[in-house]
Amino acid sequence: MKHTAEAVIIGGGIIGCASAYYLAKKGCSVIVLEGSDYIGNGGSSRNGGGVRQSGRDPREIPMVMWGIQNVWPTLSEELGVDVEYTQKGNLRLGKTPAHLKILEGLTERAKACGLGVEMIDGDEVRKINPYLSEEVIGASFCPTDGHANPLTATLGYYKRARELGVRFITGEKVLKLLTVKGKIRKVVTENNTYEGEKVLVAAGYESRKITESVGIDIPMQKVKLTCLVTEAQPFMFEQMLGTAEADFYGHQSSHGSFVFGGSTGLEPCEKDNGHGISQSGSASCICRGIMKYFPALKDAKIVREWSGFIDECADKVPVISPVEEVPGLYLACGFTGHGFGIAPGAGVNIAEMMTEGNFTVDNMKDFRYDRFKAKI
Repeated sequence: MKHTAEAVIIGGGIIGCASAYYLAKKGCSVIVLEGSDYIGNGGSSRNGGGVRQSGRDPREIPMVMWGIQNVWPTLSEELGVDVEYTQKGNLRLGKTPAHLKILEGLTERAKACGLGVEMIDGDEVRKINPYLSEEVIGASFCPTDGHANPLTATLGYYKRARELGVRFITGEKVLKLLTVKGKIRKVVTENNTYEGEKVLVAAGYESRKITESVGIDIPMQKVKLTCLVTEAQPFMFEQMLGTAEADFYGHQSSHGSFVFGGSTGLEPCEKDNGHGISQSGSASCICRGIMKYFPALKDAKIVREWSGFIDECADKVPVISPVEEVPGLYLACGFTGHGFGIAPGAGVNIAEMMTEGNFTVDNMKDFRYDRFKAKI
């Protein structure tokens, strides 16, 4: 039956596409439902491309470390597309003593997880990257971090999943979930009803409304971020850049353009009927911030900008979990803008969770959905 599969995935971003691919590799029949007209239409194709371990909550570090060690290095070959993965390090920059205090805390917590990351002073920063401003007085540096192309990585998973028989249906907005005899069974859209013994909700912020239909609430909010692309520049450096306050982040792509993401914290989400429309005020504010760190780009022209929404979880850490109250229901949402780099490792573990009930990465209990419940 065309509306029935062993697994139904709600959300066609990189998490949904990667999970579909790894489930199909295990022999599962899969349907992916995407509410918009395009695969990767949310944050999956609208981000700075960071593939980083540093600067994360310690709960995320084991999974992203595993992915960087075991999946990212050969991902282009596996997917049959160039994901432009570059592993030349991540400089997380600071300009004030307060910034350095933030970076020192992140560094110590990451080192306790076994990550190779160090604090360096301003002179050491400029030895690694001479284009950075004298205002930069220090940074954390993780040499095993890097970056990749969000669009080709997401579409690479989509392409390979389709080759393995996964059905992707776009423009299919999910309205609610239904159970049969206490177990998940049906996914109701505006046009159809789909059935599966297992359902994965990986729809970003929209996951919250979908899971509420079966009494499960994931505390998230919608946050709007902006990305900028410059005209092609002469080659400067290969590191990923970020800042202590995460006000901007980005890298130089393989074809010379710089791709930067950022936020002012003032971007309204509900204008333009909730669409990801960029705002000139946000873009100019982000550019002024970038020039303080990176004055060599002061004359570079912005050729494109766009915005997208992230699903910011209450504790800034994703929810990747089965739902005990609704057998057969699984969650992969609340990635808080960290989903791109973690996606390959997450996809492998999600497929294992849904088929075998276990995980390669052993700290998955930290991502359980019920961690927000009051303890009695």
